Amino acid sequence: MHIGLNLIYLVPGETGGMEVVARELIPELLAAAPAALVPPGPRPPRPPRAVRFTAFVNREAAAAGGGPWGELLPAVTVPVNARRREQWVLGEQALLPILAARARCDLVHSLASTAPAWGPFRRVVTVHDLIYARFPDAHSGLRDRGMRVLVPLGVRRAHRVIADSHSTRNDLIELLGTPPARIDVAPLGLGTVRREPPCPEAQVRARFGLGGRRVLLSLSAKRPHKNLMALIGALALIAPERRPLLVLPGYPTWHEAQLRAHAAARGVAADVRFEGWVAASELEGLWALADAFVFPSLYEGFGLPVLEAMARGVPVACANASSLPEVAGDAALLFDPRSQEQIARAIERLLGDPALVARLRARGLARARSFTWERTARLTLASYARVMQSPPARAPSAAPATPPLPPPAPSPPAAGADRREPAPDEPGWTDGVDAAGGGPPP
Repeated sequence: MHIGLNLIYLVPGETGGMEVVARELIPELLAAAPAALVPPGPRPPRPPRAVRFTAFVNREAAAAGGGPWGELLPAVTVPVNARRREQWVLGEQALLPILAARARCDLVHSLASTAPAWGPFRRVVTVHDLIYARFPDAHSGLRDRGMRVLVPLGVRRAHRVIADSHSTRNDLIELLGTPPARIDVAPLGLGTVRREPPCPEAQVRARFGLGGRRVLLSLSAKRPHKNLMALIGALALIAPERRPLLVLPGYPTWHEAQLRAHAAARGVAADVRFEGWVAASELEGLWALADAFVFPSLYEGFGLPVLEAMARGVPVACANASSLPEVAGDAALLFDPRSQEQIARAIERLLGDPALVARLRARGLARARSFTWERTARLTLASYARVMQSPPARAPSAAPATPPLPPPAPSPPAAGADRREPAPDEPGWTDGVDAAGGGPPP
């Protein structure tokens, strides 16, 4: 069985969380892949075939190196520069089907919400969220318009769809009309935390002007759906003598000016630190001294920052919206993200109840340990097995015209042919499948 991984979207160092997913998931897929699968067919079955993977990458990733693509598994370069969105789309929709067919892929898995709509192979797409539909102002311009077309197209033409959470699964059903039987849920993993040693506390406090005050951390991009307006409003409801400093790392956007104005209007401008991206060691220093982590986001496909906080022993309060309750479980305080009063009460409880903090820390550490990339890989492989039980992929009625391609350069063989069988799913977690099988619509 030959599995292609669609990584055309991935520009190293510029793709954020979706790059993390690829770097963490690929090694686990290789480690967990069964040595052989019995392909679909009449009984008695045909002889089993070894499982192998090939990554399809853009020119930027091929030139940069340094990833599992090309090192742990062969890589084929799709001749596009993915920094240019139109070339990304060309590569994914027109060139990838040709190259994957030429490589004789049985299945192509697209890891970043968009996927080729055609090709003589089975198609799986992982959809991380449908924020473009739930919160159209989260992104603007060409990206938003492209996602509105490409995500539904890829989902509609996929044999199976993988979602990061049951919340995203429900969005796929409600907003795109995806049949529940074609959706699997594979929660993301956490990976290694504290990759850099933290800066000393005194240095961090001096760097960010924290003085000796208690610190509230909230890590996110400055976008409206992250709901930082409500968090700032909640901070203003806390009496000045008990009010912590709120530190907001995360890349700046046009919305930051509105947030700064809001903080000034509520009289808490001196109590908020607006930071952009900070050095890894400084961020670890902030985690180390934070009294609490608060995440008021209105919408998350998964909510990895909640697990990041728990894994570091930082008590968490987060919104009871979208996927966050799934991730947090009973290891965080949940609040209505549209109620500034509830947010303020949650903050004060975390700052004033040592017994509660101790319980949440213990539960959070255990909760974070349960989210592993090894589990994500096993659930992903289970989705592959289901799709291989569906009817064979049909060739498109009319393939789009594409320029001729040079033959791909030969790549080294993938390391490690002998793999163990994946273990069964952990009890207590359903994979979101209502029925086995289910091919793509005509």
